[in-house]
Amino acid sequence: MTSDTFESMLTIGETVAVEFKRCGNGIEHDVYESVCSFLNRFGGDLFMGVEDDGTVVGIPEKAAADMIKNFISVISNPAVFTPTLYLSPELLNYHGHTVIHVHVPPSAEVHSYKKTIYDRANEADIKVTATAQIASMYIRKQNIFTEKKIYPYASMEDLRLDLFPRIRQMAVNHAGGRHPWETMNDQELLISAGLYGTDIATGEKGYNLAALLLLGKDEVIMNVCPAYETDALVRRINADRYDDREIVRTNLIESFDQLMEFARKHLPDKFFLEDENRISLRNILAREMISNILMHREFTSAYAAKFIIKKDQMYTENANRASLEGFITPDNLEPSPKNPVIASFFRTIGRADRLGSGVRNLFKYSRFYSGQDPKFQEGDVFRIIVPLNEEYSFDHQLGTETDNHTTAKTTAKTTAKTTAKAGKKLTGTERKILELIKKNPFITQADLAGCVGLSVDGIRHAIKQLKSKGILTRKGSSRYGSWQIHIKIE
Repeated sequence: MTSDTFESMLTIGETVAVEFKRCGNGIEHDVYESVCSFLNRFGGDLFMGVEDDGTVVGIPEKAAADMIKNFISVISNPAVFTPTLYLSPELLNYHGHTVIHVHVPPSAEVHSYKKTIYDRANEADIKVTATAQIASMYIRKQNIFTEKKIYPYASMEDLRLDLFPRIRQMAVNHAGGRHPWETMNDQELLISAGLYGTDIATGEKGYNLAALLLLGKDEVIMNVCPAYETDALVRRINADRYDDREIVRTNLIESFDQLMEFARKHLPDKFFLEDENRISLRNILAREMISNILMHREFTSAYAAKFIIKKDQMYTENANRASLEGFITPDNLEPSPKNPVIASFFRTIGRADRLGSGVRNLFKYSRFYSGQDPKFQEGDVFRIIVPLNEEYSFDHQLGTETDNHTTAKTTAKTTAKTTAKAGKKLTGTERKILELIKKNPFITQADLAGCVGLSVDGIRHAIKQLKSKGILTRKGSSRYGSWQIHIKIE
């Protein structure tokens, strides 16, 4: 690890992937708890000889070799660590202080320290004792798609046969006139969609969980997923309780319809033209949020999915098999399928597009709907937050009604030219700030100060200058908003 990287970690502080330990009297139990939690989550970096606030105090240089030897001995002892592992600590010299650095990669197995399982939440190590939480960790580690679980005693009678003509027609319409499902019988359709098959590990044949969730009768779904529901709420006036509520517990096909109707009932449909055609921003935003909460949730979790509309935002929450933790943007997006069979079915009937398109669509159309960017937060609970502003309007007009639009285009061109000129006169500090913001639009001013090497007041002054030049704007609140750059950073 380089000194620059170490310094940046000290500046940012402890996170879900960084932990500081003082180790003044040797290696304590909490060091191994952190190692265990890193293994069970996304991996991380452990530094011994550093205070919680990032102050480097170091460890006695003469004791470093014995500490490393003892550390390796503990993590390789099956009576203490299960399963055992091998890590390679390294010594860092920082301004005359000796620090032990251990990089802990994420493991494909669930580990325990002294028969206790630990997980990582923000910058804390937590004991995991609940059976459901432990099961969720095994699912995440083994990359099991629970939607493929076979129910050998499920039969065609457990499915809503009345839905088959409809989904055939939806597939035909989405394909533009013809689709193989049109000529298949019901069983052939289910096999083609991956809803009926054989578990290679057990040899069991039958309908899988995806089939029952997509097309099952309500009582069958409640049998296999007792906690399954989507709670739709409106909290504009009565924020403590709700103004309107609908609890959806039916199959995914009709759940989509009911949640879309709920969105249409409570969200304004603002005027918007795209390529001379009027499109519904409300329907696009609601479609992406609702299809995501139905396609990509972890159905074995007892965490109830939510679709909530408030005065200043609407958001969804659902249980998730996380592959990372943090905020997702179009720049760092790395799509990973959570329920590929259900997602493929939704794409076939036209209720979803290719993987990753939802993020891009929400970022694109949220700006037209509210003037602000959405937020995607990945974790054990996946959240999508779309800002709302009933007073905001973006009339994208073409054709005969072009006066205002032409004026807007002229103004935009003038602004773009002015901004481009300003971009060529950036100071070194301003350019560094913009580069950091480009990598992380949600970065705080305090983090910028640490990375750039200025005080927070200095960062505020630099940002004020960038705003005055039209290069940088802030979208959303000071706490939960994001930065938007209006020039190209080379």
